[in-house]
Amino acid sequence: MSDHYLDPADKQYVSVYKEHTPDVLKAFNDFNNAVFAPEGREIPLKYRELIALAVAITTQCVYCIDAHTAAAGKAGATEAELAEAAWVASALKAGGAYAHGRVAFKLAGADHQH
Repeated sequence: MSDHYLDPADKQYVSVYKEHTPDVLKAFNDFNNAVFAPEGREIPLKYRELIALAVAITTQCVYCIDAHTAAAGKAGATEAELAEAAWVASALKAGGAYAHGRVAFKLAGADHQH
């Protein structure tokens, strides 16, 4: 077993999908390829990759962070743009905590029944 979180060797486990659910894997790959097609979309690829990076940071998927950081760079994103995408993700995570804190306050009210 690996002693680190992001292990490039984990890609070998795609074989399980290929063996048991090849139709779903193909559908997912076709969908993903359409979403991240270099041309034919309204949002330029660099910005789609920066959006994907910000989402990956909020979901804390290290594999997605790795893939979309590399793809954003290939699409022309700068280090400063990567930093801003990370801050966007941070603001949304903090905003979510702020907003859901208000729900907690509401639910803690005196007339709240469990």
